[in-house]
Amino acid sequence: MADLEQIASPGSEWWRTAVIYQIYPRSFSDTSGDGIGDLPGITSRLDDLKSLGIDAIWLSPFMTSPQKDAGYDVADYRDVDPLFGTLADFDEMLAQAHARGIRVIVDLVPNHSSDQHVWFQQALKAAPGSRERARYVFRDGRGEHGELPPNNWESVFGGGMWQRITEADGTPGQWYLHIFDVSQPDFDWTNEEVREEFRSILRFWLDRGVDGFRVDVAHGMIKADGLPDYLPAADADSMGGGEENVPYWGQDGVHDIYRDWHRVMAEYDGDRALCGEAWLPTLERTALWVRPDEMHQTFNFPYLMTPWDATALRDVIRDSLSAFGAVGAPSTWVLSNHDVIRHASRLALTADSPQGDGIGPKSAGKPDPVIGLSRARAATTVMLSLPGSAYLFQGEELGLPEAMEIPDEFRQDPTWFRTGGERYGRDGCRVPLPWTADGPAFGFNETGESWLPQPDEWARFARDAEEGDAGSTLNLYKHLIAERRSRGLGTGSLVWEDAGADAVAFRRGELHVVANLGSEPIELGEGVTFLVQSEPFDGSALPVNTAAWFTRA
Repeated sequence: MADLEQIASPGSEWWRTAVIYQIYPRSFSDTSGDGIGDLPGITSRLDDLKSLGIDAIWLSPFMTSPQKDAGYDVADYRDVDPLFGTLADFDEMLAQAHARGIRVIVDLVPNHSSDQHVWFQQALKAAPGSRERARYVFRDGRGEHGELPPNNWESVFGGGMWQRITEADGTPGQWYLHIFDVSQPDFDWTNEEVREEFRSILRFWLDRGVDGFRVDVAHGMIKADGLPDYLPAADADSMGGGEENVPYWGQDGVHDIYRDWHRVMAEYDGDRALCGEAWLPTLERTALWVRPDEMHQTFNFPYLMTPWDATALRDVIRDSLSAFGAVGAPSTWVLSNHDVIRHASRLALTADSPQGDGIGPKSAGKPDPVIGLSRARAATTVMLSLPGSAYLFQGEELGLPEAMEIPDEFRQDPTWFRTGGERYGRDGCRVPLPWTADGPAFGFNETGESWLPQPDEWARFARDAEEGDAGSTLNLYKHLIAERRSRGLGTGSLVWEDAGADAVAFRRGELHVVANLGSEPIELGEGVTFLVQSEPFDGSALPVNTAAWFTRA
C-alpha cells in the first residue's frame, strides 16, 4: 500500500470540499424557553458556528409536522412548524447565515408524509382506485376478506409495514404502506402528480435562497414491482445498508427521480447541491447516486460504520476514493448524525449495536468514556485530513458522548414504542446541547426546560467550558478545520504510507497523517514537527488511540 497515490475528483464547486455542520433544530438552541430548539436559536448561535470554521449548515426537518417522528413526518412542505418559528424566522436565519459566508442546506423528506398531510386526509375519505389514493401506496389486503396485509414487510421502526384503514362507510378497507411509523404513509413515486408536487417544493425553497437539500431515505421511494414478500436477516441494519436486493431499498427507478431533480437544481445559480441519505451494501452501489447527472453528494455510511480497526479503515478510505472518483464525485466523510450512536461512544462499544438500536441503561457492551473520546478525536483528525467533503453532527465538536441513561419515561423515539422497549432507538444522540456549564439547561435556554433530559456530567462538555481550554475537543476541531482550509486538504492527492499494521498512515503533500489503532505506541522517527495531535504527547512515539498531523525535516 505504501506510495500508492489516490486522486480526489476535480471541480471547484463549494460542496466538493465543504465542512458541513448538521443542526438538529429541536436540540440546538431554544430562545422561546419551551424546551425545544427553534430557528431564532440557530440565528443566535451563527457566530459560534462561524468561529468553528464550517462552510455550511444542514438543518434537520423544521417544516410543519405533528412531530410523531421528530419532524420527519411532514404535514406541510412549504411552511415552518410553529415549534420552530415562522417562515420569516427562516428567512432571517438564512440571510444572517449568508451574511457570514455560511451556506444553508435543508432536509427534504420525499419518501413519505405525515398522515396529517392534506393529501393523505383526502385519500382516507376517497374511494379505492381514486386519484387521491393513487398518491400513496394503497393496496387491497390478502385473505378471504382482505384481513391480511398485502405482504410480509416489516417496518424499520418495528412491527408490520402495513396499516388497514376504515373506509368512509365504516367498513374495513384497504391497507397503506409505511416503511417507518404508522403515521408516515409512503408516497407512490410512480405517480406523476407526486413527482410534480416535489418539483414545486424544491423550487419553493430554492426561490427563498437555500443552497441545497439533504434528501431523507434517498434509497427508498421506489418499490419493486409486485411488492414481493421479503424479510431481512435477523442481524441486518434497519435501513438496509448490509443487504442486496431489498424490494423497498435501492431500486433502479430512484435514479430517474434524481436526474429530474438535478435538472431543477440546474435552473438556479450558485452550485446548489443535493445530498442523499442512501444506506446501501457497497460503496460501488452508493456511488451510483452521485453520477454526474444525479445527486452531488451522498453520505458515506460504510465509512461511518467502520469499526476501530486499522485494516478496515484503510480499506474503506481507499475504496471510497476509488468508487466516488470513478463517477467524478467527491467522497464524503461522516462519523455521527442524528440516527446513529455518537462516535465518542460508538468507537469504544464492546458489543454489537445495529444501526437504530441505540444504547440504554440495560445495554451490554457500554463503552469506556475515556477510550471513546480519545478514539473519536483521533477519528476526526483523520477524517478532516481527507480529500472531499466532511459532515459534522452538532455536539461532536464538544466531544459529546451518547446519552445512555435516559429514563424510560422520557424516551420519544418511535422505535422504542413500536418494539415494546426492546430497542432504545435514537434519543441518546439527540439530547439538547450544553452551551454553558452553569445556568438553566446548560444554556440551551433560560428556563431549564429540555425535551430530553441532559446528563448532569455534560457541564464539562459545555461550549463555554471548552472555549478557554487549549486542549479541548472544541479547540481541536477549530484547529483541524482551519488547517484543512489553509492547506487545501479538501482537494488533491492522498499517498499511502506504511507505519505498521495497526496504523492508518498517508501523506497529503508535505503533511503526514498517522493514526494509531493498535495496542502499542508507534515510533514516528526523527525530524518530526507536529502540527496537530489529537491527544497531547511528548516525543516521537504516537500513543494508542491517537492521531497526528506532522511534517518531516
